[in-house]
Amino acid sequence: MSFLSFLLGEKKKSASVAKERLQIILAHERGSRSDASPDYLPALQRELVAVISKYVSINPDDIKVNLERQDNLDVLEVKIELPEVSR
Repeated sequence: MSFLSFLLGEKKKSASVAKERLQIILAHERGSRSDASPDYLPALQRELVAVISKYVSINPDDIKVNLERQDNLDVLEVKIELPEVSR
């Protein structure tokens, strides 16, 4: 790590930032939610569409976000259907 990057901080990759944000959201919601479906899922889905659209042209209906409870675990399932790349 250079001295300059120590002072200014290093730019994190967007994937690691998104992962950290998801962990924070899920930890917060896990502590304060009831058994009803969480209200943050539609916003999460819109944000995922926005981020993925920066890199790939996708249809917003091709991303599905679902949260299930399995025993003592909350499982966040994200299904993303990417278009085929013609070569």
